[in-house]
Amino acid sequence: MDEASDGQLLDAFQRGDSNALAVLIARHQSALLRHARSLLGGDGSHEDVVQEAFMKLVQRPLELPAEVRGDAAAERALLSSWLHKVVRNQAMDTIRAEERRKHREERAAAAEVAGVEASGIDEHDTRAAVERGLQKLPPDQREVLVLRLLSEKSYREIAEITGKKVGTVGWLVSVGLRSLSQELAPFFGAERSGVQGAAVGIAAGGQSVQGVRS
Repeated sequence: MDEASDGQLLDAFQRGDSNALAVLIARHQSALLRHARSLLGGDGSHEDVVQEAFMKLVQRPLELPAEVRGDAAAERALLSSWLHKVVRNQAMDTIRAEERRKHREERAAAAEVAGVEASGIDEHDTRAAVERGLQKLPPDQREVLVLRLLSEKSYREIAEITGKKVGTVGWLVSVGLRSLSQELAPFFGAERSGVQGAAVGIAAGGQSVQGVRS
């Protein structure tokens, strides 16, 4: 069943196969958690948002249009975008209800960054620094960077998920990367351009993002 397309899994779930839902959750959960965390931080509320998205899928399974049926990549892209939209809407509701979140994250990030040593940095510390840097960015920049670098979404897909124009998405990615490199410059003790490249590589889990669709 792991090799079944998203459309086949949705059909199987609607026929009562609960294992099909488990496969879909395993397939999409990581990217959704990254998206939700980029908006809400890592206090655990992002997990609730993703769980709610899957609950909505259970309550009202997505009907794939005929034009994408049989195209596994198109089926997966459509379901992924739908889930990301649900996650984003739920996260926006949570943000409106918890305005204090941003101040809490900024205070925590500032305290942690102040204690970072420029020498003897291991991979875990480096990843943590990148995560802290992301959390200090404005929410719109942080969101598109996580979708672009970690979920490997194209600009067009990000625009569809966030409701922004493709050109706006590209601008936010560019500005976000510049801001992130400036945040990390003291940590790496390097030129901005080098820091930016390191940040991209680390954020992408060590994988090249040059081939990501634009």
